[in-house]
Amino acid sequence: MKKTTLNITGMHCASCSTIINKALSKVNGVSTSNVNLSTNKATIEFDENKVDLNKLIQTIKNKGYGAQEATGKTDYDKEARKKKRDYEKLRNKFYLSMIFAIPAFILGMFFMKDPIPYQQYIMWFLATPIQFYVAWPMYKSAFNALKGFSANMDTLIVMGTSAAYFYSVFVVLSGHGHVYFEASAVLITIVILGRLLEARAKGKTSEAIKRLIGLKPKFAIVIRNKKEIKVKVDDVLEGDIVLVKPGEKIPVDGVVIEGSTSVDESMITGESIPVEKKKGDKVVGATINKYGGFRFRATKVGANSTLAQIIKLIEDAQGSKAPIQRFADAVAGYFVPVVLVIALVTFLVWFYAIGEDFRFSLIAAVAVLVIACPCALGLATPTAIMVGTGKGAKNGVLIKGGEALETSHKIKAIILDKTGTITKGTPDVTDIIALSGKGKQKISEDKLLEIAGSIEKGSEHPLAEAIVKHTKDNKIKFKKVTGFKAIPGHGITANLNKKKYYFGNAKLMSRYNVNVKSQIKAIQKLEEQGKTVMMLSENKKLIGVIGVADTIKETSPKAIKQLQKMKIKVYMITGDNERTAKAIAKQANIKNVFAEVLPEDKAKYVKRIQKRLKRRNKNEKVAMVGDGINDAPALAQADVGIAMGSGTDVAMETGEIVLMKDDLLDVVKAIKLSKMTMSKIRQNMFWALFYNTAGIPIAAGLLYPWTGWLLSPMIAGGAMALSSVSVVSNSLLLKGKKL
Repeated sequence: MKKTTLNITGMHCASCSTIINKALSKVNGVSTSNVNLSTNKATIEFDENKVDLNKLIQTIKNKGYGAQEATGKTDYDKEARKKKRDYEKLRNKFYLSMIFAIPAFILGMFFMKDPIPYQQYIMWFLATPIQFYVAWPMYKSAFNALKGFSANMDTLIVMGTSAAYFYSVFVVLSGHGHVYFEASAVLITIVILGRLLEARAKGKTSEAIKRLIGLKPKFAIVIRNKKEIKVKVDDVLEGDIVLVKPGEKIPVDGVVIEGSTSVDESMITGESIPVEKKKGDKVVGATINKYGGFRFRATKVGANSTLAQIIKLIEDAQGSKAPIQRFADAVAGYFVPVVLVIALVTFLVWFYAIGEDFRFSLIAAVAVLVIACPCALGLATPTAIMVGTGKGAKNGVLIKGGEALETSHKIKAIILDKTGTITKGTPDVTDIIALSGKGKQKISEDKLLEIAGSIEKGSEHPLAEAIVKHTKDNKIKFKKVTGFKAIPGHGITANLNKKKYYFGNAKLMSRYNVNVKSQIKAIQKLEEQGKTVMMLSENKKLIGVIGVADTIKETSPKAIKQLQKMKIKVYMITGDNERTAKAIAKQANIKNVFAEVLPEDKAKYVKRIQKRLKRRNKNEKVAMVGDGINDAPALAQADVGIAMGSGTDVAMETGEIVLMKDDLLDVVKAIKLSKMTMSKIRQNMFWALFYNTAGIPIAAGLLYPWTGWLLSPMIAGGAMALSSVSVVSNSLLLKGKKL
């Protein structure tokens, strides 16, 4: 199966996207198609053996729309220039339309009783350029749709305005009746104004991507052949040594090899506090180097960089379709044909059944055609999703699609991986107990660290790394050791200053007959706190105990408390033994713990919770939060997979939501954002449907027998345009909401 994205031109409403989507879905070989009104793109998955790209493009063209493949790297500047040209073209047409429509409106509304000489001919002259130049794209779109045996918004506009225009031409030529040139002229002007405002508002919904693109630096200084060379960022190669000076933007992703600094990563993670960087630390392209100069080796460049991946994720999310959108698509698909029938019935009932004159019946039918355009309905969901995903990105929460955004508000259970999610993921020295050395004189903590650190310097074990790091942090120098020997599952033996040392767990002490009874209570207390205990003996005498633990993140308890307040049941899952797991769970205030779970079994536990919730309520969803390769199956099994940003590429690829800050508080933000976005979608859908449902009967003249009031096509056109703008504006209010 191949996946492609097409840029589509000529779409104006929900019925347009529905027509294209239906046509593509019927093509043999097309697996899925998603046509997005807000982004004017179609994402299609198809079998290359059954259908080719040209046929897909032709299918769209047969329905009256333009289409071309969005190939390779998106040229955002080119796209922006095109959008600007299209906007200016639309704006110029609006100005031209205004110049002709205003005098036509004045003549039609204020000089009806006392017409000026040749008034009807002047109005005909004023209305004609609007009808056949300004509205020509609408005619073209409606005609192409008709060729494909379908109808769209332009069909309604063209039929309504043409009826008013050609009836008026008949009146002028016959010399009998009232003309409605001003109605068609003003109506087209209002429709163009609505599209102009809509284009402007829709442009604001994609500001997140524009902001991210603007972050990318243009140049980088690389070291090649021992010389500093200034090159374009796109020309930086993987493996290049890059020099960054204070105040400069970091051009690409990499690892620091020389120097130290603090980096402002707020534009990527949303975190305002600068992050300290030293040798071995990762840096991300587009972040700002605050103080120190440093050099780093480029690891991810071009499309592989973090910034490029984030932009792609947001683009994909904004182009995706939430399940709730299917309802709007289904309604829009039947809407236009039903409206055409209602308009015809309206005319026939008033003209033949009730006996009103042709003028009255025509106005009612035209008002129905105009007010019923389902633009607002088509914009209700995609605009909210665009703003929601953009707001998430700004706060370091990357949501990959509309479905994840919609599903997240239904989360009722969340499973958290322990290591790297609740905890920091790297062990730290937490306790140092120095005991009596030879001659019963108590050794200092620094001396204990000097011995332990020197012995462990040759080991690659994660616990060894923690002790070596702690020794370095305390500025203690390492001593030379000999006879180093690692005993898997036990510990290490080594010689230092002609003395034999044993450093490891209780098994190692037992193996070499080291008596640890005097410290058994202290050891048990540390183990109950979920810490790994390592004992150091000089020959056969215990001289110290060191506790090492993967410590809990500072924000984890607060995040878990907030999730529980949202009535979400929180579970912790880990491969650790039950005692360690319960100790961490107690610190994090989690009551439900799955301990000693094998990596391949994590998905089974997710499935078990899903079954439990479905028995109670089918709409309740389960989320999984993790960061490792072993979490990927569980992330995929969950209804919503949430990956920590510092995790493996596999976990980030599998998760539907990526947290750039590695902070569990952002899980809360993601769920809040989902609730806010869904609230906006529901508001938009309600008002769009309410507007159409209430507007059509009023336009058809339902209130006329009691109030004597008949809706003017011009007012109907204004209301129709206003409804679309109000839906987009309501979505934009999401930007001001606090997560």
